[in-house]
Amino acid sequence: MDETPLFPLRSVLFPGGHLPLRIFEPRYLDMVQRCQARGEPFGVVALTVGDEVRRREGEGFQREAFHDIGTLARIAHFEHEQPGLIEIRATGTQRFRVLDRRCLSHGLWVGRLELLADDAAVAVPEDLRKAGRQLQELLAGWAERAAADALPVQPPYRWDDAGWLANRWAELLPMPVDERQRLMALDNPLLRLELVVDRLDAISGSASR
Repeated sequence: MDETPLFPLRSVLFPGGHLPLRIFEPRYLDMVQRCQARGEPFGVVALTVGDEVRRREGEGFQREAFHDIGTLARIAHFEHEQPGLIEIRATGTQRFRVLDRRCLSHGLWVGRLELLADDAAVAVPEDLRKAGRQLQELLAGWAERAAADALPVQPPYRWDDAGWLANRWAELLPMPVDERQRLMALDNPLLRLELVVDRLDAISGSASR
């Protein structure tokens, strides 16, 4: 692949996930306008060093570093109603590994990427199906108080797909960014779901005591 623009964030985007962004930095305003005009994706990677907003440090800028594995994002909704501000909603598509990277003069990172295989289609085992039922109940409660397009989980719903279900819970459950990153980077969707259900059970157990 040619070089792809990268957007380092203090969060993790999973395939099938939805990412709302308010963009005001010049390096990203230009990037998202180009991606929107060309119908091209950008890569979302989780920061390990630095902040989402570029900051001055001494005579230069604060150092930025990020994980090698990220997720491509395609713009699903684009609003540019006032100068210097763009609001988008992006959708996570395919995971990738950054093979090499460089920072352009205005601060935008670009990288040469290796696309990773999509999750294998694995049915949710009977002993883990409760995770799907719990998520449906959670969404039903949210739907009574929020507009459908504002919900954190959007259709198409794939309740019987282990990878999809694991990804949605991994986005929602409270956990450090590095732990969320490890889940996203796992190639085994069933193992990812098992780990998510373990965390879900631990939270439920703590709440019931």
